[in-house]
Amino acid sequence: MTKILLAEDDVALGETVVEWLQRDKYFVDWERDGAMALDMLMAYEYDVVLLDWQLPGMEGPQICRQYRGRGGVAPILFLTDRGTVSDKEVGFDSGADDYLPKPFDLKELSLRVRALLRRHPIVAQTSLRAGPFELKQKEHEFFREGKLIKLSPTEFALMEFLMKNEDTVFSADAILDRVWPGSSERSADTLKTFIKRLREKIDGDDKESTIKNVYGVGYKFKT
Repeated sequence: MTKILLAEDDVALGETVVEWLQRDKYFVDWERDGAMALDMLMAYEYDVVLLDWQLPGMEGPQICRQYRGRGGVAPILFLTDRGTVSDKEVGFDSGADDYLPKPFDLKELSLRVRALLRRHPIVAQTSLRAGPFELKQKEHEFFREGKLIKLSPTEFALMEFLMKNEDTVFSADAILDRVWPGSSERSADTLKTFIKRLREKIDGDDKESTIKNVYGVGYKFKT
């Protein structure tokens, strides 16, 4: 599932944007402080970053420059009421990918987010296939041999991550950082619980699960 970081100190606007994006089936982490937003960017992987310009602790362009300077690649969309050409020049020169002036229409925000996601080749896929499994990202549906299997939003996000990275081993911490929102309560036991649920739902009568334990390392998905 697509994971977005929103850095916005306007509480009313932040609440509105988070609620809107969650309706579009995105996981959203929301930070009100600029320095904390940069910490989140360096600690977790995000598919899109929505960045206010004027934030306490650290301003948007500074966050953007530091993130890019440390190798950050997620597309960044500035949300700001600073709309002069010189302001936009500063924003784009700091490493931003797009610019949406405030106030903005939430539908336009969705369009901009989808456009940024299309530029990410992995995220841009609409259907994932592996062995007997198919995961339709846009429809939020998962199938085994054509039969629909109902997954919770977190189960779906976990399955999506595993299928995108088939035959790659990840530690529990790495999976938690990529799939769960950074602000959520989570632990290795949380992941074990969800892995167990997924196996019960997707493995059918198979004697060996497609979600495999790699002793001392973590988990991988292998059909």
